[in-house]
Amino acid sequence: MDDYIGLDVSMKETAVSIRRDGKRVWRGKCPSDPRLIADLIRKRAPSVTRVMFETGTLSVWFYHSLRTEGLPAICIDARHAKAALDMAANKTDANDADGLAHLAEVGFFREVRVKGFDSMLTRTLVAARTRLVRICTELSNQIRGLMKTFGLVVPAGKGSTFEKNVRSLLVDQDELAAIVLPMLEAWRSLRIRATELGRHLVAGARQNQACHILMSIPGVGAITATSFATAIEDPDNFKKSRSVGAWLGLTTRRYQSGEVDYDGHISRRGDRHVRGLLFEAATVILTRSSAESGLRRWGLKLRERVGFKRAAVAVARKLAVIMHAMLKTGTFFDRSVGAAA
Repeated sequence: MDDYIGLDVSMKETAVSIRRDGKRVWRGKCPSDPRLIADLIRKRAPSVTRVMFETGTLSVWFYHSLRTEGLPAICIDARHAKAALDMAANKTDANDADGLAHLAEVGFFREVRVKGFDSMLTRTLVAARTRLVRICTELSNQIRGLMKTFGLVVPAGKGSTFEKNVRSLLVDQDELAAIVLPMLEAWRSLRIRATELGRHLVAGARQNQACHILMSIPGVGAITATSFATAIEDPDNFKKSRSVGAWLGLTTRRYQSGEVDYDGHISRRGDRHVRGLLFEAATVILTRSSAESGLRRWGLKLRERVGFKRAAVAVARKLAVIMHAMLKTGTFFDRSVGAAA
């Protein structure tokens, strides 16, 4: 007899439901610790076939930990699970666990690829550096706004130039300096930490062959290359390079019903951060890059027909396809090759 387990994971407790032969045989709660849950499953369901849970903040930890415990863990998209779990009359953790166990039993699900710890560690580095840079920008803008109120306009400049300009304007402003200088010191400290993380990121990208290949594309830097490579992980995860554009939400959505059939905006599904980086890279290719390539020429012609924003999205989608193909073949970017529509 096969046992099917559904887990509704939360921060403190996890609801557990076990089904066997089309019936629920046990359900309860357990602390959200994969080792304790594994012990419970081995005790209550000796013939476990599937252990199913939804994507969430703890899904990476749960998946790899349960796999290490020898359990057949399966992670499914929370949006797909919601369509089935909404059929329950009452929304409770126990009912959600029952629904997940039922999905595991009937096989009505699509498994999500869970990233490895190494990829998540690199993505955490990128996210931490990005957050520090944004906080630095917000602090510098706040300092400019506060000083402008008192007629002290900070000249344009970044980094040490910005700090020098602020300190020079506060020479005879003792009361205002007592307020602004602590913010300036916090800005300076955050900037140093962001720079350190940035150097760590660049050093890792230079030592990584996949990033080295991707950075041969004009407009693609260390952050974009690292984020894309860690999101894809293994190029063989996608049978076709064209699927990457849809996976990142860069293809248009379609609605067809009866006589109605139209394409809408891009789906914006998948990794939002990587999608934004690809759009930035496409913008650089269309506006600031001086390196001629078939991709740039194709994008400029498209811009004349459909406008800048749509052309940038199309170039971003094409970038995703090209970058995956480069990773799969291990070849560098060829500027002489034209880009097909």
